[in-house]
Amino acid sequence: MPHDSSWGNIHTAYTVAKLGTLSAAAKQLDVHHSTVLRHVDALELELNCKLFHRHARGYNVTEAGQLLFQEAQQTQERFDRMLGKLAGKDAELSGTLVVTSVSTFSSILMPIIAKFQNQHPNIQVELATDSRIFKLEYGEAHVSVRPGAQPKDPDYVVQALQKTQSTLYASKSYLNENGGMTSLKDIKNHKFIGSIAPLNNIPMMRWLNSHVDNSQISFRGSGFDSMMEAALHGLGISALGCNIAETKTGLIPVLSPPKEWDGDLWLVTHRDIHHSPKVQAFTKLLKSMMKQG
Repeated sequence: MPHDSSWGNIHTAYTVAKLGTLSAAAKQLDVHHSTVLRHVDALELELNCKLFHRHARGYNVTEAGQLLFQEAQQTQERFDRMLGKLAGKDAELSGTLVVTSVSTFSSILMPIIAKFQNQHPNIQVELATDSRIFKLEYGEAHVSVRPGAQPKDPDYVVQALQKTQSTLYASKSYLNENGGMTSLKDIKNHKFIGSIAPLNNIPMMRWLNSHVDNSQISFRGSGFDSMMEAALHGLGISALGCNIAETKTGLIPVLSPPKEWDGDLWLVTHRDIHHSPKVQAFTKLLKSMMKQG
């Protein structure tokens, strides 16, 4: 049986049989004349039979050659049909689209997902929220919406999606009982909501960890969802992203967003699937709706 390297030689010889000359095959395959001859000679040597009758005007196929090239033609036709199906499948707006982000962005992304599925009912969207960063290169997700530092992977297509602001929020009941704050220094006699993990990579959490004494932390949550709920129920003041906090009725900003807490939101796809129709359709809608917001 021919080994793997023979398939290239068979394709070359099949092209010669189809076109009749080495030079015509070389032109179609975009290789040198000598390369075509080398592939034909190597295949004949490996199969231990003549595939062509050589003459001045070109190459005629032998009986053995006809048998081989009939199979090669059928294989080529099956391969072409498969490529056509794959191309068509990729162009279809159907299948599954996996979007990943942090859990607190669910309320922001859900209206976008709902509109997208209304426009493309044959696509099933999965929203994977996790504190860890999903690896797009491993196919864990198609689209990622990430706050924080700009992703640097050279195989990623990274687009700036939105500038983000953050500030301190509290419930009306908390502010009625404890009053507000005039600045970030005005923390005396206030209770705050912290996180179990330090999250010092986030400016607002770095401020809270370095300026607010542990005795003033009334509650710690494992994520911003629970921290936001704690603030809604009057447990204290929580540092939150404005775009997240504004989705919750009942949270009131305590201060104007400090400039030093500003951040970025990134839209990330992998270059291998960036131009696929379903990814393009979703990212176009996402950018449009985020801009409007």
